[in-house]
Amino acid sequence: MNVKKDFPIFKTNPNLVYLDSAATSQKPMQVIEAIKKFYEFENANIHRGIYTLSEVATEKYEEARKKTSDFINASPEEIVFTRNTTESINLLFYTLHEILPKGKIKDEIVLSEMEHHSNLIPWQQFAKRNNFKLKFIPTTKNYELDYEKAGELINEKTALLSVTHVSNVLGTVNDVKFLIKLAKEKKALTIIDAAQSVPHMKINVQDLDCDFLAFSSHKMYGPLGVGILYGKKELLKKLPPFLFGGGMISSVSYQETSFAESPKKFEAGTPNIEGAIVFSESIKYLEKIGFDDIMEYEKSLLKYTLEKLKSLDNLIIYNPGKDKSISVISFNIKDIHPHDVASILNEENIAVRAGHHCCMPLMKKLGISGTCRISLSIYNTKEDIDKLITALKKVQKVFKIK
Repeated sequence: MNVKKDFPIFKTNPNLVYLDSAATSQKPMQVIEAIKKFYEFENANIHRGIYTLSEVATEKYEEARKKTSDFINASPEEIVFTRNTTESINLLFYTLHEILPKGKIKDEIVLSEMEHHSNLIPWQQFAKRNNFKLKFIPTTKNYELDYEKAGELINEKTALLSVTHVSNVLGTVNDVKFLIKLAKEKKALTIIDAAQSVPHMKINVQDLDCDFLAFSSHKMYGPLGVGILYGKKELLKKLPPFLFGGGMISSVSYQETSFAESPKKFEAGTPNIEGAIVFSESIKYLEKIGFDDIMEYEKSLLKYTLEKLKSLDNLIIYNPGKDKSISVISFNIKDIHPHDVASILNEENIAVRAGHHCCMPLMKKLGISGTCRISLSIYNTKEDIDKLITALKKVQKVFKIK
């Protein structure tokens, strides 16, 4: 897959080996040019101005909503623009109390042990404020979820299931469709954190049948500061607003306010207009390449990477294998702190992530303080991996690891 040429950062820094796309992806020229075009020719606020420039900006913003909804097989009124996946989940944290059952009949929330802090802390706080109990689907020794245990945990007392589609630490692709089915049988609401899956595989919310799904533009070659919350229209209609101010109202008096219909009632103030508009360009970019080709290429690269890493001595890999994961691999070198590994790799112009990856409870479960993490993308190559392996051998030499 010859797409590296589309990404200007690799022209300005041709020796860069960027292996941190799970944190944020690099941006293709098509996206960068679209941002420049908006500010040069189209900059105006939306939904307010009775003049051509504002009307054009409004039209393009709503076209972006339609493009996003088509991308995941939803309706435009089911797409709320936020700042990121974290804000999308927090929107639900602040509003779901309106539609979750009250009392002790359903007072449990089921998460997994793989959750990013963004899909853990909000529900911790929700449970404390509303007297709910948290339950966690265990992670097995093979770095997968224990689906038999999930069947026990998701029961008549479950009010909400909120799980990650793909682990940002392990790369594990969870069978969320199966988990959603279990939750539906128990009349529980379902939320999917799709931040790590949407860039790598085709998502169809009708097929998943989830109630809500959250992801971010910046992990899929789009601009920073744009998040997406999908919600079934009948559920969004029942939720109260998340923020209050301009743009989300129907009418206002000094004493009372009535709110706009969804999704506008969730988008108070001036949004990231150019971000949403340009996000649609990143969708077009992905669709032009095609997800079948993306998945085939990334699977091949993942297989190559795992084989190369396994050839190194004293290296521990935290990944369930090429057939059960996407292109995220965590690893440690015995007796070397991940930060030291990342620092030496940086000297070789190789960018990896090191630390707990916003998954401290999972690290504790694994019995470690952190890992090095590499996350592959369509612009990575086997040559990148070869450079990584050479650099890891240098790390072992520096620390005299035999």
